[in-house]
Amino acid sequence: MKRTAFATARGSALLLVMWALILLTGAIFAWVAVIQSEVALHGEANRDVEARAMAHSGLALALHPLVSLKTPALDEEVAPDLGYKVRIVSEGGRLNINWLLVGEEPRKLVILKQWLELRGLDFQQRETFVDCLLDYVDGDDLKHLNGQEAEGDYHPANRQLQSVDELADVAGAEPLVTQAGWKDDLTIDSQGPIDLLAAPVEILRLLPGLGESRIAAFVKFRQGKDGLDGTIDDPEFKSLKDVQTFLGLGDAQFKELGGLVTIKDPTMHIIAEGRSGNAYRQLEVVARKAGANPQILSWKE
Repeated sequence: MKRTAFATARGSALLLVMWALILLTGAIFAWVAVIQSEVALHGEANRDVEARAMAHSGLALALHPLVSLKTPALDEEVAPDLGYKVRIVSEGGRLNINWLLVGEEPRKLVILKQWLELRGLDFQQRETFVDCLLDYVDGDDLKHLNGQEAEGDYHPANRQLQSVDELADVAGAEPLVTQAGWKDDLTIDSQGPIDLLAAPVEILRLLPGLGESRIAAFVKFRQGKDGLDGTIDDPEFKSLKDVQTFLGLGDAQFKELGGLVTIKDPTMHIIAEGRSGNAYRQLEVVARKAGANPQILSWKE
């Protein structure tokens, strides 16, 4: 009887020990899983920090006064799975909406209305939106023919636009701003005149006196052998006179473009992408690179 009780107690003790071992083993596995998870999280965080640092490195290079769209070091592999890639695009190839509106110059308003026509706005929509735009940015309360001044809850800013997004606040903007990609051709950051070395075909077509064949030949030559703008094989145009000569325009013809065009606008749209393993981080900056100290106009991270 005593032996049976002893065996039973011994068996119970062993069972308790086994349960304790099972629980301890489970706790150890759970602890290991937590540690592995923490290590993975810290690893991902480190990758994220490295990717961000790479993006900032690419941006710092792009902002250097001697670096241009043609600089070959804009795509750099620092180490395996670690590096950056930078794209630089001239803002001068876009339409500066404030520049088009200032002074209500007919030639520039024609360019704006032609662009709106390309975006699908009909005649009345174009006339209404442009007049509302003019009322929005001018400093008075005199309404243009198809425009709108302060009325009810609507209050024009009576100053230049502070962002392209602000166009959505202008009366008559809905036919434009409800379209996908409506902002892609617009800026407020360039120096104004359209950069002939950066403007796409669609923008060049808005300029008077060029014509389809001249534009096609010019863009093909401008892009060099690789067919891309802003690469190292692009030919060098040192002045507007060089462009005039290539286009075969006489002085009287080129005079039509006076004040509307430029080359080498110093305002750049920089997109710097850093990578570390599977982590990617991107910086998007608009900067004016004139002189030794670039001026940051906008920053998006």
